[in-house]
Amino acid sequence: MADNPQPPFPRRADAGRHRRSPSISRRRILLGGSAAAAAAGLGLAGLASARGTSSTGSGSATGEGLGVCALTKEFDPAPYALPGAPVRGRISEDRPGFPVHYLLTVVDQAVGCAPLTGAMVELWHADHLGEYSGFVGRNGHPGEDNGTFCRGAATTDENGQVELVSVWPGHHRSRAVHAGLRVHTDVRRTGGSYTGGRVAHAGQLFFDPDTNARVQAEAPYRENTTPETHLYDDRVYDGGGSTSGLLTLTSLGGSVTDGFAATLTLGVNG
Repeated sequence: MADNPQPPFPRRADAGRHRRSPSISRRRILLGGSAAAAAAGLGLAGLASARGTSSTGSGSATGEGLGVCALTKEFDPAPYALPGAPVRGRISEDRPGFPVHYLLTVVDQAVGCAPLTGAMVELWHADHLGEYSGFVGRNGHPGEDNGTFCRGAATTDENGQVELVSVWPGHHRSRAVHAGLRVHTDVRRTGGSYTGGRVAHAGQLFFDPDTNARVQAEAPYRENTTPETHLYDDRVYDGGGSTSGLLTLTSLGGSVTDGFAATLTLGVNG
């Protein structure tokens, strides 16, 4: 399978303005939200109507440009990060759940926020029961563990964009629903994985809490009976909206079961 599956949405990203916490250390990085059209075939002209089913949690995206350079925080992806994620566009394997089509745009702040090509974007998250591959059982649901489900990486194209397809994450103890993210530069491809390189960004992606509540109320997510933390009670998320990793979501159908497009622009010193 190719690194980047065909997207169900246009290549366009934009940013919103959100509150920021002065108590958290920050670095120069662009991290803006973007709008996405649904799989039914909406083009750029249809983004306005698509926003009727999109959510950003603390503000709507504007649809103008790639975003603005801003100070934001890098979130520690530990303790569930693993080295050498499989390089593939679809990462959920056999885990059930509702589809999430990520379109992430990476730009290099060091050179005027130009697209960062050839970077490896790594993504991982818990399954519907809140269990991470490589750590199954920590959320109270022991089972088989192949160490790779809901983990994967793909390389940015000439537009600095990468597409990854998975399922909506489940929740685990003490944390709001989220996904871990790293952007690597100068990696070496080794078969179906990668080695070496430099981590240009480490962070986390977050999901609109109202949309998440609807998802978690449905099967298979409701099988997870561990306590769930609301986004604004999360010990990591700092309330900064898209500048803190809050994804812009656009429904891909009339129900949460149809899944979502999830978009964001990340700027790094590549």
